[in-house]
Amino acid sequence: MTSTAPKIQTLTIADRTRADFPILNQEVNGQPLIYFDNAASSQKPIAVLDAWRYYYEHDNANVHRGAHTLSARATDAYELAREKVAKFINARSSQEIVYTRNASEAINLVAYSWGMANLNKGDEVILSAMEHHSNLVPWQMVAQKTGAVLRHVQITDSGELDLEHYKTLLSDRTKLVSIVHVSNTLGCINPIAEIISLAHDRGIKVLLDACQSVPHMPIDVQAIDCDWLVASGHKMCAPTGIGFLYGKLDLLREMPPFLGGGEMIAEVYLDHSTYADLPHKFEAGTPAIGEAIALGAAIDYLQNIGMDKIYAYEQELAGYLLKRMLEIPEIQIYGPLDHRAALVAFAPKAGFHANDVAEILDQSGVAIRSGHHCTQPLHSHFGITGTARASLYFYNTVAEIDAFMGHLREAIAFFKNIMG
Repeated sequence: MTSTAPKIQTLTIADRTRADFPILNQEVNGQPLIYFDNAASSQKPIAVLDAWRYYYEHDNANVHRGAHTLSARATDAYELAREKVAKFINARSSQEIVYTRNASEAINLVAYSWGMANLNKGDEVILSAMEHHSNLVPWQMVAQKTGAVLRHVQITDSGELDLEHYKTLLSDRTKLVSIVHVSNTLGCINPIAEIISLAHDRGIKVLLDACQSVPHMPIDVQAIDCDWLVASGHKMCAPTGIGFLYGKLDLLREMPPFLGGGEMIAEVYLDHSTYADLPHKFEAGTPAIGEAIALGAAIDYLQNIGMDKIYAYEQELAGYLLKRMLEIPEIQIYGPLDHRAALVAFAPKAGFHANDVAEILDQSGVAIRSGHHCTQPLHSHFGITGTARASLYFYNTVAEIDAFMGHLREAIAFFKNIMG
């Protein structure tokens, strides 16, 4: 069955940008690469690679610590990138942006700094059954140390966050809600405005895992009013090894340092130290300077396209991908059938594993993810050990979806044949 591709003006986003990503112009196993693993990590445009390389070729020096020209230039570029991050998510100040290695480190920062200082025995933290391990394990560790209790919002039959169940969990004991904006497995876009509003009505703090939303849609932290937000650079066209934590200024000022060392201090004595102002209080040691500068370049690149245009285009891709995959009766799709991100997790209904599908597709040049996608409890909820996941970004095309579907049908036919 052949489906008619959507004819949309924003389709030209991919046409305009694909040449900026050299890695996409290659063959894998003799077939043109179809890169559908963007929820795990996005590709990097030439402008980002050039920014990273320029730093190391021209300005390589430590930041904030030197009076010489190279250090001054490196510091300026490093802090300019921080300002770009702040503007990108509409933070009030660049002081509200803390560089981290990734979103996992950012969540750990909040867990061990704010959590250890504010959570006591019997206090409750609300998470959900769809959280990434990075938004489960840190809170489990802090709960073990403090005696806090973890509560989990359940999943509806349609594969969405159960908002009614969430409301029942909120109580005077609740101190924090730490929730994902877009599920990296179900693809659902959670109703964060209502989630945050309901929590704030009770004076409860909210941390938002925005790893799968910041790269794909406009985010305004002042409008959504989250207390903290975390994201990873490598999912938004930047290098690995750089991410960020947004936190409201007053909250960050109250939080004790997470790591100790150089850069995060004001004065050091043999028996005590005083700490630097925000955001440097949380940035101990030599940072990932080139990676932060490249993150700034990635933000420039995304903003030149327009996050609203990226979101609109990806919504068209999401609808088309889901429509085509629903044509295959041999697979089970997880997550809602509308209002979802441009990713689909699926599993064969019988006889072979999602990992088998991914391996066969790789032979056709198709890169998808298989496994539990760091959402093992979610997969256990559905009674499965893993899924295959196709996840798209703005440089992907309808033609790639059609080619992917052809290869997927071939893979399923192959397994059905050997199974007899």
